[in-house]
Amino acid sequence: MHSEHVQEDADRMRRRDLYDAAAGVTGPRSLPWTTQDGNPCYLSTDDRGCLSFLADSIEEVQLDMGEELLEYARKAVAPGARELSAVEYRWLAHRLTEALADALRVAESRGKHIPNPPETIEGD
Repeated sequence: MHSEHVQEDADRMRRRDLYDAAAGVTGPRSLPWTTQDGNPCYLSTDDRGCLSFLADSIEEVQLDMGEELLEYARKAVAPGARELSAVEYRWLAHRLTEALADALRVAESRGKHIPNPPETIEGD
């Protein structure tokens, strides 16, 4: 029951953040890690402090690791590749799931920092 409320709160906060981002409202930075309960972590910052630098570094490592894992996965499923065991496929699926979650969290965080393009009026 408690975890359902926590998840609902996290979902509500995420929707609010996405709405604010779409409306051009800036808010706290989404960090590339979660709490022990899996909830998002945020930092109120101007993106110039030590924690922002740490978050940028971790995002870079996460994306690099995802690229390496994707390269490994492509080789593992390429024609003529050695057949993996069920345990190896489960390990690969688990790591790919983690990498995708990391990449989506990074994309969401960075997407909030991309300014909306100026609107153009037709006929100008």
